[in-house]
Amino acid sequence: MMIRRPRLHAGFTLVELLIVVVILGVLAAIAIPQFSASTDDSKVAALDASLNNLRTAIELYYQQHGHYPSAVTGGGTYAVNTEATFTAQLASFTSAAGVVSTTKDATYKYGPYLKKSTLPAEPINNIATVEIVTTGTLGMTASGSTGGWKFDNKTGQLIANITAYQTR
Repeated sequence: MMIRRPRLHAGFTLVELLIVVVILGVLAAIAIPQFSASTDDSKVAALDASLNNLRTAIELYYQQHGHYPSAVTGGGTYAVNTEATFTAQLASFTSAAGVVSTTKDATYKYGPYLKKSTLPAEPINNIATVEIVTTGTLGMTASGSTGGWKFDNKTGQLIANITAYQTR
C-alpha cells in the first residue's frame, strides 16, 4: 500500500513577495507625507507659542518701564535700537529707566522677562536674531525669508521675519 505524503511548501513564490513589496511601497507613499506635514504643523505651533511668550514678556516690560525694549539705552555698551539692548533688557535685571544689570537690588528690581538669558530661536529656520525697526506704524511686514524676529520698538509689534509667516 502506498502512503501519500503531503507536499511541503519551501517558501513564498516570487509573485507573492512582489505583491507584498508593492503593498508596502503604496503604504509608505501614503504615510510619509503625513509625517512631514505633522512636522510642519509642529513648527508652526512652536512659532505661535514662541511669539506668544515673547509678546507677553515685551508687554510686561512695557507695563513696568513705560517704553519697549531697545527704545532707550540699556546703559554701558547697550545703545538704542540694537539687538543686544533688546535681548539684554528682556533677559537681565533692569532699572525703571531700562538700564541693565546682572544682579537684582533696589535699583534693578525689574525682570528678567525671559527664562533663559538668550533670545529664543524662531522655530521655522532656527534663527535667534531680531531686527529692530522704529517705523512706529502697525502692520509691519517681514523683510524676507531669512528668519529670526522683527520688532518695532515704537509700537511693540513683534513678528517672525519670514514672509510666509508674517500674518502670525
